Amino acid sequence: MSTATRRFADLTTAEVGTALSRDSVLVLPTGAVEPHGPHLPMSTDLVVAEALSSAVVDAGAAAGHDVWLLPALAYTKSDEHAELPGTMWTRATTFFETLVDIGASIVGTPARRLLVINAHGGNSALLEVAARELRRRFNLQTFFAWGPAAPGPTERGLGIHAGWAETSIMLHLRPELVDMSVAQASVADAVAGCEHVGFNKTIRFGWLSTDFSESGVIGDPTGATAAIGQVLFADRVTELVAALGEVATFDPGRVRA
Repeated sequence: MSTATRRFADLTTAEVGTALSRDSVLVLPTGAVEPHGPHLPMSTDLVVAEALSSAVVDAGAAAGHDVWLLPALAYTKSDEHAELPGTMWTRATTFFETLVDIGASIVGTPARRLLVINAHGGNSALLEVAARELRRRFNLQTFFAWGPAAPGPTERGLGIHAGWAETSIMLHLRPELVDMSVAQASVADAVAGCEHVGFNKTIRFGWLSTDFSESGVIGDPTGATAAIGQVLFADRVTELVAALGEVATFDPGRVRA
């Protein structure tokens, strides 16, 4: 290669055939462009997905892993925020078919391993379905992982959007885009008080972000700090880099010694 790049799109077409192998791991960041309350930019999920994936690829390559960064997907399934101005979203079928088309394109390279690092919860269900679709149709080994997430001390386990963890990470990554003077708590107390129905309970439910607050915030960003964000981000990078060795050799039909 003419450079030491680990960015797939920076390779020449000639280099693709020599730089990649069947066990090269292509990392695809998936984010979103959608409202994150009055205190965070609409680019939040995209910023986190790109930064996390880039850090994983750089640290992974430094540790000797054959890992490559694909350009991020910004326009994804964000229709749960569609009632708020600024949301850029695709239909579920459009996002799904985009992932399928990317899989078909990967088949044109030597690589056969794809790791999606996702920072937007609205993509999660479709990514799981797409991972199986790409496995079946193109014989790719497919993997998916989520961005840093942790409930804040006042969020009752429900800090899922523009809350403590996400705001802390943005304070770490892009503090100039965060306005903590307008950050307000919006904890989904009605959901937290349910015994059986909830985000991670026996019965789940369909929802829009505006079901919980006019701003779409679901959590409490008021206690967020850059120091917390740095720890959450670094811990997730460490976890994902540690997993790259298995991702590069994973075979569900092979028994490990």
